[in-house]
Amino acid sequence: MGLDPALRDAAMRWIADDPDPATRSELQKLLVEAMTGADPARLTDALSGPLRFGTAGLRGPVRAGPAGMNVAVVRRATAGLAAWLVAQGACGRTVVVGRDARHGSEAFAREAAGVLAAAGFVVRVLPGPAPTPLLAFAVQQRGAAAGVQITASHNPPRDNGYKVYLGAGFGDAPGAQLTSPADAEIETAIGATPAAVEIPAEGPTSADDPTEEYLERVARLGTAATNLRIALTPMHGVGGATAVHALARSGFTDVHVVAEQAAPDPDFPTVDFPNPEEPGATDLLLGLAARTGADLAVALDPDADRCALGVPTPAGWRMLTGDETGVLLGDHLLRRRTGPVATTVVSSSMLAKVAAAHGAPFVETLTGFKWIVRAAPDLVYGYEEALGYCVDPETVRDKDGIAAAVVAADLAAGLEAAGRTLLDRLDELSRAHGVHRTVGISLRMAPEERDAVVARLVAAPPEGWVADRPAPDVLRLRRPAGPTVDATARVVVRPSGTEPKLKAYLEVVEPPGEDLDAARARADERMAALREEITALIG
Repeated sequence: MGLDPALRDAAMRWIADDPDPATRSELQKLLVEAMTGADPARLTDALSGPLRFGTAGLRGPVRAGPAGMNVAVVRRATAGLAAWLVAQGACGRTVVVGRDARHGSEAFAREAAGVLAAAGFVVRVLPGPAPTPLLAFAVQQRGAAAGVQITASHNPPRDNGYKVYLGAGFGDAPGAQLTSPADAEIETAIGATPAAVEIPAEGPTSADDPTEEYLERVARLGTAATNLRIALTPMHGVGGATAVHALARSGFTDVHVVAEQAAPDPDFPTVDFPNPEEPGATDLLLGLAARTGADLAVALDPDADRCALGVPTPAGWRMLTGDETGVLLGDHLLRRRTGPVATTVVSSSMLAKVAAAHGAPFVETLTGFKWIVRAAPDLVYGYEEALGYCVDPETVRDKDGIAAAVVAADLAAGLEAAGRTLLDRLDELSRAHGVHRTVGISLRMAPEERDAVVARLVAAPPEGWVADRPAPDVLRLRRPAGPTVDATARVVVRPSGTEPKLKAYLEVVEPPGEDLDAARARADERMAALREEITALIG
């Protein structure tokens, strides 16, 4: 069977329109192979795009063709963003551009800056590889119309991405990630752009380094500095130096960094997957913490917008769950200042109880920080279970792993001064609000299978469960307390936004009783049974 003429023509058109000789050559090689009898699957895959522009911007593998992250795709995406901003009356305003240290990031940031400058915007470029929270900070501090960060966060090494923040004049949360319908409108504008080779990509830009201002602000979040010893890893990402400086400004100078993971490295050679949630990803960190006698372990993800904490226990070091950290930080911040807090439908229900105990408003949102930071105009704190914490919404309206690390160190130091630990505070919260256990299940399945599972559960919820729909693609099941049982359970089922997976978020709540350890054992038993039940139900 010969090569499909339509596929051949599409490849030739893309090659002719690609301004980057490297990716032109890459696609030409795939085309020649397919034309000379090789399996055309790789060529088909490369041309299967375009990448969809959603509320997370773009994300995909670094490769040639419309289905990859490359100069041509970035140039067209930026031209579409520029056209949309002009249509909103933002022509001539400032746009900030930043990047991480992934493969292609430097070239992609240069393209984005050049296209925006050629379109008439005042373009400020952050210095070198920089944490994503610094870009979000700069969008607010510079009064920018928008910000573009080239990053794929904690995706695998082959990926990169294009993340958009909107500034003043675009809704009530300047400096936050864009939301609908802006994403769809920008995607439409991208589709209307000319070929990448025809898009002007040169114009005047200026360097801008807001790091000093950011560090000065973050330093105010730490007030209880002691001789706390901290082990830290940036996981081969861009947040290491900034985090160490931020901690030092807050008085935490005894910081030990995992040497093997200290420098940015786009290949992430010491981890299978550069995400602190993944099994084994924090092994080097916890080993360093044990060797140095640390009091707290901190893991940032590669673009430093997420933060995971590790603590010593009698049985050795362990990482806290995202919900454990989320509740600890929320309680700590509410002890300083009462105001609205927020988390998502898939996160622990304990934050609502903590907020009530402090007399603070609580808001539950859909998943994603684009919703969390818009939960209330005077938001004090927001978190999601996937290690994202917004601890200073006034200046960074997004998750910020570096600022979260400072707040966590502040909490740990204050407790240490009183002869207590983070685990002691968790015990205190569990005695007050019940033992909350949360677990996530992720099952790989095709989109049609995911839809069929959700439709089946909606039509016939399992016996004993009450169902509701927080959003069209989200199903929540609750097993309420009854006359003889005062424990509760909750399951939230939703499709992954980036992968062909169905995700389920499980929670059981157990009354603490007189014996907290016994309550935890009961909660663990109930969670094991619930996990088995839900896996069978959706699998």
